[in-house]
Amino acid sequence: MNGDGDLTPIIIKKKKGHGGHHGGAWKVAYADFVTAMMALFIVLWVLSQDDAMKESVARYFKDPIGFSDKGKGVMVGKTTDVSDAPSSAIEDKQLLKKSETTELKKMGEKIISELASDPKFKKLSDHIEIQVTDEGLRIEIMDSDEDLFFEVGTSTLKSNAKLLLKEIGDNLSTLPNYIVVEGHTDSRPYSGDGTGMTNFELSTDRANAARRALTQSSLKSSQIYEVRGYADRRLRDTLDPYNVVNRRISIIVKYTGGDKSNE
Repeated sequence: MNGDGDLTPIIIKKKKGHGGHHGGAWKVAYADFVTAMMALFIVLWVLSQDDAMKESVARYFKDPIGFSDKGKGVMVGKTTDVSDAPSSAIEDKQLLKKSETTELKKMGEKIISELASDPKFKKLSDHIEIQVTDEGLRIEIMDSDEDLFFEVGTSTLKSNAKLLLKEIGDNLSTLPNYIVVEGHTDSRPYSGDGTGMTNFELSTDRANAARRALTQSSLKSSQIYEVRGYADRRLRDTLDPYNVVNRRISIIVKYTGGDKSNE
């Protein structure tokens, strides 16, 4: 109030401080940046994975609610195996194995037919058994009292046995599959304390002799995947461990999805 009695209003102005770093806009920008970086890392990670993983991720984003438990490994960073693969991939593998089984059966029938129709193998073909197992096509060539494949107690193949293995090798060379050769003996032991020659050495040596005979055919040596010597640990006739059928060579044509994939 002045001396004349007039009321003069007094205005007090408050200065507003600058928002500066106390504002919230930068937080939004930073959040966008972090989100973008996370998306980039996810994309880079997905691109580095195999086809099964990529398909799992795609299935998740197409239907995140209905995504099966098998796909949870994708979200927690687990490496998938056959059991974690999408159902379509498993079905494809089953169809592939079914188709391959059919081809292996045809090959087995072809070998038996050719051997039976050839006079020099007709007698020997009675001692060959072919079947499809979980590992692949198994060709069992069993010894007999009349027609021995090996000289007694040795790994020396007889001439007719070499011809037989060459015939089998020529047929198997048309397949891309890997081959395993096994040697088996009966339970007749070698003399001595077991520190010298045993049935393990004999079965392995015989398997290697069969391998060499096979590779003298059209079969490439690179197709031989493994040579095994089981001695008498896998008898064919368990009731009679001395039975001649226990002395045999087994040739296994492995499924292409087996222990080692074909190149």
